[in-house]
Amino acid sequence: MKNKIENLLLQAVATLKTEGVLSPGTDPTISIDRTRDPQHGDFASNLALVLAKQAQLNPRTLAEKLIAALPGDAAVTKIELAGPGFINFFIDKRSQFQIIPHILTDGPAFGFSNIGGGQKVQVEFVSANPTGPLHVGHGRGAAYGSVVADLLEAVGFKVHREYYVNDAGRQMDILATSIWLRYLEACGEALPFPSNGYRGDYVRDIAWQTHHTASNDYRRPAELVLENLPLDEPQGGDKELYIDAMIARAKTLLGPTLYRDFFAIGLDAILDDIKADLHEFGVDYQEWFSERQLMDNGSVEEALGRLRASGHLYERDGAVWFASSQLGDEKDRVVVRENGQYTYFASDIAYHHNKLARGFDLIIDIWGADHHGYIPRVRAAMQALGSDDSKLKVLLVQFATLYRGDEKVQMSTRSGEFITLRQLRNEVGKDAARFFYVMRRSEQHMDFDLKLATSKSNENPVFYVQYAHARVCSVLRQLDEKNWERNPNLGLDNLAMLTESHESDLMATLSRYPETLQRAALNYEPHQVIQYLRELATEFHTYYNAHQFLVEDAKLRNARLNLICAVKQVLANGLHLLSVDTPESM
Repeated sequence: MKNKIENLLLQAVATLKTEGVLSPGTDPTISIDRTRDPQHGDFASNLALVLAKQAQLNPRTLAEKLIAALPGDAAVTKIELAGPGFINFFIDKRSQFQIIPHILTDGPAFGFSNIGGGQKVQVEFVSANPTGPLHVGHGRGAAYGSVVADLLEAVGFKVHREYYVNDAGRQMDILATSIWLRYLEACGEALPFPSNGYRGDYVRDIAWQTHHTASNDYRRPAELVLENLPLDEPQGGDKELYIDAMIARAKTLLGPTLYRDFFAIGLDAILDDIKADLHEFGVDYQEWFSERQLMDNGSVEEALGRLRASGHLYERDGAVWFASSQLGDEKDRVVVRENGQYTYFASDIAYHHNKLARGFDLIIDIWGADHHGYIPRVRAAMQALGSDDSKLKVLLVQFATLYRGDEKVQMSTRSGEFITLRQLRNEVGKDAARFFYVMRRSEQHMDFDLKLATSKSNENPVFYVQYAHARVCSVLRQLDEKNWERNPNLGLDNLAMLTESHESDLMATLSRYPETLQRAALNYEPHQVIQYLRELATEFHTYYNAHQFLVEDAKLRNARLNLICAVKQVLANGLHLLSVDTPESM
């Protein structure tokens, strides 16, 4: 109906351009909203207020001219001028019934549109360092990012989902060295473990599996490993200097080839686990982009070369700095350390340059809220490289906090003391985890209520929505048991028997699904879909409790069955976009 009204207004604008009331170049964006008060009609537009200044007319005067120029339409029973210049549209109540055959005809495609016009969008999300399993904090970014991508695809964008694998740099060396030291333990070598090493059980698991497979290929005597090392923190030394010395010792004793092989063992084991974990969580990618790829093919060096040529790099204290403060950042940033190693930021500069070079119309980065300060420096780098930083959209996600009763669970990848995403999924299920993760705006803090997520009650929102779908399936099973059939081809005259207020409310809510989908996609707000599904489920449950569907009157029975089948379809469509299952019995 909104599209119909938009077309009517566009025709009125064309008429006023012909009459000289509006200039020939007038091409307005037409906003149409549902009214809150039925006395003011069903829909309202502020078009006259938007165009009044350009037309040099009072908004109410322009609204009167627009109303006079509107072509007639059987679905519109009345048009009124209201307030400072709003145009209110009253819709024929019979037109509301058209939503039912529309939904049943379109099926899974109902609500989809092409407002994206096939624009290429890259959505990069999660991108956690492959130094350990994903924890519950990563889960929220995974659920949010995948639903944002699916919503954009549903409204006509061509979406490329990407995970940036931070497989280069110091943290990966710390991981490889940590696994090697645990491997040496498995070989029988007695060694103290670095205070700054990765301590999780997964490190031991990888090490013991490596020993089982490779036997003593990577074994070196403990006395050679520990010879002339600086003191670690527990002995009064510096833990950072100690772990760096241990990394250097591992590289020396193993040699470049064996160290590279051992490094790959740890990376591959953890990355394979992350891929499997996300797949089981309903998250898959078109590409896993390697940071090492940027190093190996010279992309980082090339990007920094361009910054140097444009005068945006300088040297100080033995390091190379990017003058990002000249382009909106709070301070300048190091891109090459004193030891000649690239910083993570240097890789990020090359990565974003690579994204734009691949021809994406829009780049969406989904980061943890603690990366807020990172945005200005990335934009500064894009500008310095001559790239269009307006194509970058950064969405921030607050980490979820998990509670067991009143006890807050602490998470630390380095210590290994964290609840993994897999553990959460095993406890509450994929559906509840995904649904709960996107119930609120991404930038809002979230406390994850495990008890609520596992309860089978109306207070559990995912159970409540899924139960509405299952209830419709139950009615259809009862229909089969009575040897009755549903006629899906009833005309509007038969659907006009749906005169109960619950039925009118349901049809009005069903008709809002396409616009809800568009709004959620364009604003990157999956929680709008959640809110809509909860509202639709509430209205259905109320209808279910108030009326019988399998009545003797075949026409009324079929009209009601078609209505609830439309509800079932829309519930399924919305849940599918959330990657939440649609059970037929509960």
